[in-house]
Amino acid sequence: MLDIQNLVRVHSIGNDLHDVKVEFNKDLKIDISDITVEGKQGEIINIPRWIADILHSAKHVEIKDEDMFSELKQSIVKEKVQGEFDLSTLDDYFYIKLKSYMKRLSENDYDKVESMLNTLLRKRQGKIVHLADSSKLTPDISQKLSIEEREFFNQIYEISTKFSKKIVGDKK
Repeated sequence: MLDIQNLVRVHSIGNDLHDVKVEFNKDLKIDISDITVEGKQGEIINIPRWIADILHSAKHVEIKDEDMFSELKQSIVKEKVQGEFDLSTLDDYFYIKLKSYMKRLSENDYDKVESMLNTLLRKRQGKIVHLADSSKLTPDISQKLSIEEREFFNQIYEISTKFSKKIVGDKK
């Protein structure tokens, strides 16, 4: 079984293979690993995210990614509206996409988004700990969690179960 860091790494690689829209800042034709990327200034096309990240870092393209800032704000609002122990639904790759988005932010914007992310994390962690302490991961709960949160849930459940067995002991 993968630890959480390796699990996120594997899923991040998968996310990097998905296409993303980019807008060219200038005319460009480039070959990368047997893939030709060609576009005129102002043209918008879909290319794999890993290529987009390289071209963006060289200022050749602007990534036209989902607005993760708005998605984060909506997630915080949804989480606050849910009951004390009810979770709103997050996309499997929510945190992976958000981290990718945050890499491209200015320091000031990054700090603002990071603060909002911490608010969401604290709220969801509390709910997950409560749920994991009382039951196994059900399909209903699982579909509301990101990949990282599912692993966190399972770890909390396992630790809670072991702790209870130490105190109460095994059944006769």
